[in-house]
Amino acid sequence: MMLVGQHMVHHVHTVSPTTNYREARELMKTWRIRRLPVVEHGRLVGIISEKDLLLTAPSPATTLSVYEIYTLLDKLEVKQFMKHPVITVGPDCPLQDAAQIMLTNKIGCLPVMRAGDLAGIITETDIMRVLVNLLGGGEPGLNFTVRIKDEPGTLASVASAVAQAGGNIVSITSSPHSGEVNIKEQGANIDKLRQLLREAGAELVQIQNGQPHTPQMFG
Repeated sequence: MMLVGQHMVHHVHTVSPTTNYREARELMKTWRIRRLPVVEHGRLVGIISEKDLLLTAPSPATTLSVYEIYTLLDKLEVKQFMKHPVITVGPDCPLQDAAQIMLTNKIGCLPVMRAGDLAGIITETDIMRVLVNLLGGGEPGLNFTVRIKDEPGTLASVASAVAQAGGNIVSITSSPHSGEVNIKEQGANIDKLRQLLREAGAELVQIQNGQPHTPQMFG
């Protein structure tokens, strides 16, 4: 089981409720982060995000001078625009539950609390990194999807087919609702693999061989 505590960021940059806007913005810029928990007397009291800063900043159409804008932002404290109360999880929370909490509440991170203290933070980027690793992202190899029967031993026969074809499984994921299994492997003879999968009673839905995709640029 993958737990939040295994994948969270342990060293968390924080601010106090009286930190001003410009200080908070500079912290995010310096440390290349998008969220800052707000801590007062060792207690988590709120959280701010890069989006909060953008929404709080004066509009580009404002008639204020640069000096007036800076003066205004220096007086604006984090406590005036932070989000609270804060949704949190413990380090023993399963990673999939943390991801579901983020999706349900439309948030991009979860502070991680241990015995009332801030122990870390888990973000959507951290969870995406785990997903990429699970799926074998960035690794060369053959990707294929098979549809199998919901019977004991069927998945084992598919894994055996990969091994008999000379392949080594890099990742394997399944969709319980569709009965489909997605596998990434390296080294298998494709023709032999196709034959062995048919013999194992697995319906080959899709197969793709090649290197990791290169993104395209437009605009």
